[in-house]
Amino acid sequence: MSWQAYVDTSLIGTGHVDKAAIISVAGDSVWATSAEFALQPAELKAIAAIVTGDKAAKDKAFADGLYIAGTRYVVARAEDRSIYARSGRNGVAIAKTTQAIVVGHHGEAQVAGSTTQTVEGLADYLIGAGY
Repeated sequence: MSWQAYVDTSLIGTGHVDKAAIISVAGDSVWATSAEFALQPAELKAIAAIVTGDKAAKDKAFADGLYIAGTRYVVARAEDRSIYARSGRNGVAIAKTTQAIVVGHHGEAQVAGSTTQTVEGLADYLIGAGY
């Protein structure tokens, strides 16, 4: 399956995610994305730094927020491989695999927990497949 197919089918296709992207774990490239979900280079770097264990980046995100596709999100949790953040009734769930980072966005129509399960589930699958 192509990276774009994972975004279209395994994330957006579930109905639990309304926008999504898969980026490199280095934070230097976008492998696949949905329409109107343009992650900027600085955003990619910040996401990658947090999920790879950069404490300063994590502290900065908690203090200043995390920008995703130009929108500021308040970080609710940042764990070993995952970030959960909200902006009003919208939110993002982010999970790192060995080689990639899965980013899923939910709008008001989706449930945050379902978005998280979908993103984490795809990340677990990709880890199992060697990615």
